[in-house]
Amino acid sequence: MTRDYPDTVAGPYEPPPRTFTDRADRELTIQVYGEGPRDDLEALVEMYEGYDPEDRAQGIPPAGEERIRSWLDTITDDDCHNVVAWHDDWPAGHATLVPDRGGAYELAIFVDSDYQNAGIGTQLIEGLLGHGHDIGIERVWLTVERWNEPAISLYHKVGFERTGDGSFELEMTARLVEEAE
Repeated sequence: MTRDYPDTVAGPYEPPPRTFTDRADRELTIQVYGEGPRDDLEALVEMYEGYDPEDRAQGIPPAGEERIRSWLDTITDDDCHNVVAWHDDWPAGHATLVPDRGGAYELAIFVDSDYQNAGIGTQLIEGLLGHGHDIGIERVWLTVERWNEPAISLYHKVGFERTGDGSFELEMTARLVEEAE
């Protein structure tokens, strides 16, 4: 499948590590996965075990510890790029870039329900895109359920453009670095 990507580069974004205060006056730090304040995998498994079923979209994150661990093993391998938003020693959110067969990366983001609507998603995506830019990722895409207006608004805000409309999902794309000649 061929995707259209904007000509304009999105950003710039500040890469991790970075610290910010959310709208609930909590101080959080965004770190590249593996550089967090404690065992990242165990903390992420714990966060996803408590993930609200209402917040699951397109089958992710999966439910059940074994399925969560298998999924995290896949998206935290060497080809993928991940950032985690930490509040003290708790992962308030996690975002990932997963490579596709066309040389682009699919973005997925998850914010713990106790931390939603506090600006963490924006900071998390901007940190991930800043990291992606720094390591030379050129093109990023995502899909979002068409009725998820808060997410669509967030993606527009950080530079994604709509490129495809499915019956249930919208596809959006962003460019992080100039197109290679």
